[in-house]
This record gives sequence, C-alpha cells and structure tokens, in this order.
Amino acid sequence: ITKKSSIEEVATLVCTALSKQGIDCFLSGGAVVSIYTDNEYESLDLDFVSFDDRKKIEKVMLTLGFRKEQSRHFTHPNTDIFVEFPGAALLIGDQPIKEFSKVKNKYGTLKLLTPTDSVLDRLAAFYHWDDRQGLDQAIMICKKQKVNLSKVKSWSMAENMSEKYDLFLQELKR
Repeated sequence: ITKKSSIEEVATLVCTALSKQGIDCFLSGGAVVSIYTDNEYESLDLDFVSFDDRKKIEKVMLTLGFRKEQSRHFTHPNTDIFVEFPGAALLIGDQPIKEFSKVKNKYGTLKLLTPTDSVLDRLAAFYHWDDRQGLDQAIMICKKQKVNLSKVKSWSMAENMSEKYDLFLQELKR
C-alpha cells in the first residue's frame, strides 16, 4: 500500500487478505460508487461489511500495516484511504442483499455490492435521510454501469418512495 494506491487496489488487498484468513466480507458505501464511476465520485473511506469476529479482522488489518484508530476504524501510514467495519447489515431498506459482484485484478479479488444494489444503497440515503449526495451518486452509477432499473422501481415502491423515485428518474433523464 502506497500513496499512489487507488481505492480499488487498497480495497482488493484488504478483501483478499481477509478472505485468505477465512473472513467473508464485502465492500459497500461510497467506495463502491468510486469504483463504479471511475472516481467521478471520490471516496477515501472503505466500508466493509462482515459478520466475522472483530479480533480476527483486526489481526489481519494489523498485518497489512493498518493501525486501529477506533473500534471499527483503521488507518495506514502510506495512504489517506481508511477502512471501516460499520456493522453487519445485509439489508438495503427492507430488502436482503442476495448477490454480489467480484472484481479481479493483480491484487486479488474484491467482493462488493452489485451496481444495482449500490444504486439502492445510495437511494436509501436519499429516500430516508434526504441525502441529495446519495441521489447524485445513484445517478452517476446508472450512467456508468448496467443497472436493473425495474428492480430499482420495485424496491422504491416497496419502500413507499414513489415521489422520490419519480425525482430520481427525472434527474437520471437529464
């Protein structure tokens, strides 16, 4: 890990190291948006979701050169990118996450939300907390990746967010 390491490189190194120790995890949040939009949206925060023991995770993170700053927050001296393990949610709104994408590169394999689920994740922030940045990020992903818009629509209706979904569609068509 160096100052020049990209968010995808650091995420892949972390995910692969954890996987080699039998720790299942996936990347969510803004870093996924960064990866899917070729850094049109730039995040320096890697949010990994895992059900595994925090002590096992910490041990792997320390072997990669990270320092534990808070209970779930790790920094590395060679990069501004930091890693968090915010919890073990497998839901976006009320919908369970069932599928994941995998990105393979020379650093290993990164497991992350699919483009469609990443859009749902960002729209959840917009729908429930009026986070306009979440709406903007969802649109960025839709413009760069193949997204199942019928799934977005049905999820939005299940969340009782038809008005905000309509706004999403209007912004997407601009």
